[in-house]
Amino acid sequence: MDTRRRGRRRFREAICCAGSLIAYGLLPASAAVAGDDVSGLPEVSIGTSLPPGLADPGGIRRDLARRGILVGANYIGEYFGVASGGLNQDGHYDGRLELWVDVDLGKMAGWNGLTFHANGYQIHGSSITAESVGSLMPVSFIEATPATRLFEVYLEQTLLDGKISIRAGQIAADSEFIISDGASALLNGTWGWPSITAADLPNGGPAYPLPAPGVRIAITPSETYGVMGAVFNGDVVDDCGPDEDPQQCNAHGLDFPFGDGALFMAEAFYRYATGALPGRVKIGGWYHTGEFENLADPSIVETGDHGIYAIWDQVVTKLDGEGRNIAVFARVAGAPGDQNEVDFYAEGGLTVTGPLASRPNDLFGIGFAYTGISDAAVAADRDAGLPVVRNYEALLEASYTAVIVPGFSIQPDLQYFWNPGAGVPDEDGTGQVENALVLGVRSTVNY
Repeated sequence: MDTRRRGRRRFREAICCAGSLIAYGLLPASAAVAGDDVSGLPEVSIGTSLPPGLADPGGIRRDLARRGILVGANYIGEYFGVASGGLNQDGHYDGRLELWVDVDLGKMAGWNGLTFHANGYQIHGSSITAESVGSLMPVSFIEATPATRLFEVYLEQTLLDGKISIRAGQIAADSEFIISDGASALLNGTWGWPSITAADLPNGGPAYPLPAPGVRIAITPSETYGVMGAVFNGDVVDDCGPDEDPQQCNAHGLDFPFGDGALFMAEAFYRYATGALPGRVKIGGWYHTGEFENLADPSIVETGDHGIYAIWDQVVTKLDGEGRNIAVFARVAGAPGDQNEVDFYAEGGLTVTGPLASRPNDLFGIGFAYTGISDAAVAADRDAGLPVVRNYEALLEASYTAVIVPGFSIQPDLQYFWNPGAGVPDEDGTGQVENALVLGVRSTVNY
């Protein structure tokens, strides 16, 4: 499956396992290591519900945490099937095991504010998006070519009591940029790394499962406002042909491409409160220095490509004083139509944290997303005499996360696609693939 159809990262899974953390959309999914009184467990872990011998065999995790080393694992397993429409009505299982380590080098070596992070995946199963739906917006954000691969590896230095943060190494843009907190309640990949960046940036851009070498700096003078910017290598793989799978070109994440131009990203945020109801807005954009073919006239090669986006998250009502609430989210993005397959993207939705008073950590989400194909791409389809001319793809998703215990959740999910693939031919080549109804369930364990 093409790397364009990917997105998202570990902290999203932690959020899905503890809906209460999304209550205000302002809490990071990180594990705390404070003083000598440490458990060695991540902030959200099934280990808190297990006997000590299973949560921390031999006390290894606690001993490591006292030395500044935090280790963890999580597993996502899911089954999806196409109930109607799409390319076919097959079912698919896929899964992803993640192992990660965070090292506090201040505690370990006396270098205050410096941390090291690394994580990797074992990905298995089959892709319902590529094999049975054919959509631009992938059914699941964990879908990827089966492999065992390294993901992010970086050093991060904080200064001025955390007001400045500098991260350098192999990093993923979808870990921090273009993120809507409310959209984390849903499973489709577009809610994380949206289809516009996945389609328009070379080989999908620096996002799961292919990060890129880069440097990111974040400046947060207060909790109210802040800015961050990053520069990444312009491509996530080296010497990969147009008909090759980029994930096969960098099969284990051990290549570190360099010298393919540069991708610059920048984003600013502002937090506010309407009475007791918090909200946040973000504005950002990207610029790529590479060369891009003009879709209307392939003989023309243009230098540089760019895009802009805006995000809004807002709590609209509180159901009680314990974190249960209803919130809305929206995101819109655009890019030049003459050199990009997708020139417009929009999404919006609603989340309910603790829909039942008896289940305050459960999370319900519903969202609608739209991917618009550029006029130049549509004209190119017509000029090529294709039997189906692309126009748009739309998605409606509803999902409910039931937190069984902290760190373990079950998540039934429904997705409906209009014009999968923005309109692609069916098997006979005479008609268009029908709208698709996809049903599935996911289980997530954070250990």
